Amino acid sequence: MLELIIALLSGAAGGNIVGALAKNLSLGTLGNSLAGIVGGGAGSAILGMLAGAGMPEVADAAAGATAGGLDLGAIIGQVAGGGVGGGLLMAIVGMLKKSMAK
Repeated sequence: MLELIIALLSGAAGGNIVGALAKNLSLGTLGNSLAGIVGGGAGSAILGMLAGAGMPEVADAAAGATAGGLDLGAIIGQVAGGGVGGGLLMAIVGMLKKSMAK
């Protein structure tokens, strides 16, 4: 459960960071946060799937997280997956919104 919370919070942060850096794609604080939260969950899930696809360093971090013993590698993996996923989804939604406004 803690892994999911870390990923969702990281996704919200990633969405807001991308929104602040790319003002033309920003959805506002609430929109950036919501898109980031969804993207953070998805990014974390994708990272978890990669753990089973022959990436031992990701698998080790995921194993530590699922065993209940969150180590530094697992936390960094959740933050990275959540933040990148959140920022990426926020940028995609921002581009779609911008293209539909034309």
